[in-house]
Amino acid sequence: MIEEIKAAARRRLAADGADLSLRRVASDLDIVPSALYRYFSSRDQLLTALIIEAYQALAEAARQAAAQAQSARPRDRFLAVSHAVRQWALDHPAEYNLLYGGPVPGYAAPQDTVAPAATVILLLVEIAAEGAARGQTLPPSAPMPEPVRKDLQELIDQHPVDISEELLNRVFAGWTHLFGLISFEVFGRLETIIHARRDYFDHQMGLMADLCGLPHRP
Repeated sequence: MIEEIKAAARRRLAADGADLSLRRVASDLDIVPSALYRYFSSRDQLLTALIIEAYQALAEAARQAAAQAQSARPRDRFLAVSHAVRQWALDHPAEYNLLYGGPVPGYAAPQDTVAPAATVILLLVEIAAEGAARGQTLPPSAPMPEPVRKDLQELIDQHPVDISEELLNRVFAGWTHLFGLISFEVFGRLETIIHARRDYFDHQMGLMADLCGLPHRP
């Protein structure tokens, strides 16, 4: 029954957007709304379950892409993960909207959502760090503001990883660019502007790979 409720809620997300209504979910299942409370104590608990499952599905798609490209160069894995995230978003626009669209009125995501949400950025950090370990160097860029450097160093201290503040800063740029590109595509911001969207995406994420010291080499 829990799986049926979540499936009905996902269909409602696709039809109505992220402002989920338990009454409509109950109606779709032909049960009284009070029956839902046997399984989910509130709309927020149901939303959290859907959000965590969506993050986990996205993370699995990203991990599989990284694993399948394990023998490839770091740049190829960086791009493979990026394309896997994009494809998952295109295949699951309602779930993507729940994760990266506008905030749901009256809902605050709990701490449980933080770890699954971090998978993609951690994969990109791992790939970039491997590139650095292979001796790949970063192209010149503007100096990093000291307050930003301090923030990034605190993150490195909290989650020990063999990466410099400079490289982490660039991976963050690639991460935000990745989801910016996907959001523009999923939410229709590229309509009538860019037609070759996969090529555009590949080119743009290639620029991010360059920025992260993962250059293209024949």
